[in-house]
Amino acid sequence: MSGPRPITLLIAALGGEGGGVLTSWIVRAAETCDFPVQSTSIPGVAQRTGATTYYIEILPVKTGELGGKRPVLALVPGIGDIDIAVASELLEAGRTVANGFVTPERTFAIASTSRFYAMDEKIAMGDGRFDAQKLRQVITQNSKDALLIDMETLAKKPDALINAVMLGAIAGSGRLPIPVEAFEAAIRADGKAVESNLRGFHAGLDAARAKTDGVVEQDAKKPARNTAEALEAEIERTIPAAAKPIAIEGVRRLAKYQSIAYAGLYLERLAPFIGGDARLLTEIARHLAVRMSYEDVIRVAATKIAPERLARIAREELKSDGEPFTVHDFLKPGIEEMCQILPPFIARPILLYSAKKGWLGRVYFGMEINSTSISGYLRFLMLAKLRGLRPYGHRYKEEQQQIEAWLGLVAKAARLSPQIALEVAECARLIKGYGDTHARGRANDATIVQRVIFPVLAGDIGLAQAADAIASARTAALVDPEGESLAKCLAALDAGSTRVAAE
Repeated sequence: MSGPRPITLLIAALGGEGGGVLTSWIVRAAETCDFPVQSTSIPGVAQRTGATTYYIEILPVKTGELGGKRPVLALVPGIGDIDIAVASELLEAGRTVANGFVTPERTFAIASTSRFYAMDEKIAMGDGRFDAQKLRQVITQNSKDALLIDMETLAKKPDALINAVMLGAIAGSGRLPIPVEAFEAAIRADGKAVESNLRGFHAGLDAARAKTDGVVEQDAKKPARNTAEALEAEIERTIPAAAKPIAIEGVRRLAKYQSIAYAGLYLERLAPFIGGDARLLTEIARHLAVRMSYEDVIRVAATKIAPERLARIAREELKSDGEPFTVHDFLKPGIEEMCQILPPFIARPILLYSAKKGWLGRVYFGMEINSTSISGYLRFLMLAKLRGLRPYGHRYKEEQQQIEAWLGLVAKAARLSPQIALEVAECARLIKGYGDTHARGRANDATIVQRVIFPVLAGDIGLAQAADAIASARTAALVDPEGESLAKCLAALDAGSTRVAAE
């Protein structure tokens, strides 16, 4: 079959939980985005012996781009052919696994950890309840990825039905090419219990995005991620051959940079891209390792006193043969660098006040440190030892948010085409260094995201021109960090001339 395949979504909801309304919200949101969509429902049976299932297919190509053709979408779900399986109750999620709809090669499973006992459980002479922990293991072991959250509890606080929380979890999973605003608009258009449904939607959305209140369940077959060896063994099992060397180096780099847990986060961020385009996964692994080991004052301090650095200076720069030497490092940190390791609630007021006074990018603190002297070495060592406090600092919080946003854009672009996703991933090359270099790179990246990538994802730039447009803008920013070449490139793109922009 040529062209993109439909995204398949299977929903299992109990009676009275609004599964039909949930389906109509998704269909309306897809139609708003101009995606061809079709839905069907299969009634369940009474007395809690089965759920009503709803099946949706969405073609992730806008109708206007099909050249008048109409896609043929299936009426019933196929075994092993489900991209997203959603269940409002834990046992019903287990049923979708037992029926063959959830598979480790394809399916992202979303389920509530809450229980509403089935008739067989209720009429048993003893304790007939299914083991909830075993159900979780069955779901996580038989799905490509799983999000298990207590949807019933999330629905109670905003006084909403569980179907609104389910919609939020679907939106927050990032598996559908539909923006959050389209789902919100679908709820408003329905006109029933709008405010409570919106609150329920955002409760599910936040839980899915933060992966809290139940978190993504870990595969019971996987070893604990408490050593570098365990992480490398996980890479050997899960990462395709082309990306393995990069992923292993990424784990080693990040374990040294911060901790084993931080290296584990690296693998978690790679997981959604496993099974897709191998080249894209390799490039994401490479750029992600670099972005997560960003340059800050702690890393600079550790680098200055690294034994391998001093050995390299002696060997390559001084050509010394055992003779004593000294190394003087000249530093010029600004206010931004000084605030990097401060907690956000302290750093933000300082940065805001400095920006108001016009000090940012203008006020610096020049210093010369003899890193081979005892006092100089200890100064750098004290800074390097602050590594454990890095996750509580202002810079760390900012970097993690930006990394997640970048990965989100890559994931959305991957639904359009691997080549477009690859160009979005390559934009990570703009973010490098520290101080003014880092600030310019961030500004150029933000400009490209707003002026090129967002229009591509929204369909305002055709797929045929999308990859070239992103690559041209990125190249212009790299050639001239000050932004003049990028401005000319964007002007050419706005004028509709990608040929001129590429030149």
